[in-house]
Amino acid sequence: MNAPGMGPARMRLSDGRWHFQHGPIDIVLRADGDATEVDRATERAWQCFADILPRLVSELPQLRQPIPFNAPVPSPLKGPVALRMLQAVWPYRAGFITPMAAVAGAVGDELMKEFSGNDGVQRAFINNGGDIALHLTPGQQYRVGLFADLDKLRLPDVDGSTATMALDADFCIAHAMPVRGIATSGWRGRSFSLGIADSVTVLAANAASADAAATMIANAVNAQHPAIRRAAASSIKDDSDLGDLPVTVEVGILPDAVVQQSLHDGAARAASLLRQGLIVAAVLCLQGRYRAVGIEELQPHVLLPAAHCG
Repeated sequence: MNAPGMGPARMRLSDGRWHFQHGPIDIVLRADGDATEVDRATERAWQCFADILPRLVSELPQLRQPIPFNAPVPSPLKGPVALRMLQAVWPYRAGFITPMAAVAGAVGDELMKEFSGNDGVQRAFINNGGDIALHLTPGQQYRVGLFADLDKLRLPDVDGSTATMALDADFCIAHAMPVRGIATSGWRGRSFSLGIADSVTVLAANAASADAAATMIANAVNAQHPAIRRAAASSIKDDSDLGDLPVTVEVGILPDAVVQQSLHDGAARAASLLRQGLIVAAVLCLQGRYRAVGIEELQPHVLLPAAHCG
């Protein structure tokens, strides 16, 4: 994350959503409810948004450092988003993790407080590059689609146009469910991954928690195989918070046994996080195979291709 050359910008989209952008932060949001209260909450979110990137940049040296297991409390972090990031990654400090693992979700959560604290807003979502913060009041719900392979999200047709793929999973998130955050991680994502998952989607109490958990579960979907190519994170991006750790840059076709074992290892990590109360559910995807953890809590509103389930 670098200091932006231009200030924050916003635009009202034709379907009523808002697009907020500042440097690497790219957000789409929408809220429903009383029009006046929705407008007020949106304006407050915009004012909050304008200050987020400068505050994060000022704390980047600390945010890029791994959290030691015996880290002192309180931490040197001060900004509200930075503190949300730290809280989200804290349960994982026994292994390697930096607060940056939760940055996208934490930004969404920070902006969402302007909507969730307003009685006139019935529901809202903030999508920060695929990591989503939600607000739902009684009787409200959102339907969320999952695409396992982001590279194939939009495929070119023979005439050069694009066609939208069918969903790999379909989540209905209702007010009564303990889910207010959704995040996806994988080696093809915006951030580096230590694992080989095409995608790991996590549902959790908030977006920052989902973001951190998705990172750790995706790291656990892993294997050693000649078809997997890795490189030091620092050789790809010199300011990466992962330093010289080997990150996945290519995954060729793997034997089914390797795919199944990798998904098994990731699902075991997800099940552990579920038992600890850190996540509500997770869907792990690798080369057309799927594993779901905790998903029975969401039935019958989750659709997975059963023929491909490992």
